[in-house]
Amino acid sequence: MDLSPREVVPTAQGRKRKRPWLAMSVLGLVLVGGGVMVVMFLNNAVDYYCNVDEVGVKDGCDVGRNIRIQGVVQEGSVEQTAAEYSFVIAYNGKEMPISVGSQPSGIFQECIPVVVRGQAVDEGDGVVFLGDEVIVKHDNEYDAENADRLEQSNAEAAACSQKG
Repeated sequence: MDLSPREVVPTAQGRKRKRPWLAMSVLGLVLVGGGVMVVMFLNNAVDYYCNVDEVGVKDGCDVGRNIRIQGVVQEGSVEQTAAEYSFVIAYNGKEMPISVGSQPSGIFQECIPVVVRGQAVDEGDGVVFLGDEVIVKHDNEYDAENADRLEQSNAEAAACSQKG
């Protein structure tokens, strides 16, 4: 019997494996960047429905965020220039000046409830809502979820039209 040591043969376990650190770092950065973009998209994609009195007060109805704001167009407030349409909407005793870059469509007029999509902006001397769409008739989903808001809006619209 030969008890002399055998020759050591290198195996896969014995060799040092090179790790692809650069590739793993790039993959990690891509995943983090993609996650940040998805979160930002989801935050900006959601438009909260807010009443005029909730802007800057209720969570989700923050100044500087894209929202949909509900109120009644105030009598005598509608003004049109070549570049914009401006008017004031009110809800629950609070008013918000609105500026829209295009003429509202449909049956837009004073003393009716509207929803305006856009962003509330603090201009130093007060908050102005810069709208990009005026919706005169609510969709059925909004009607079903916000029956109490519609009831109050319709009551305020009726009171507005009786002023004149």
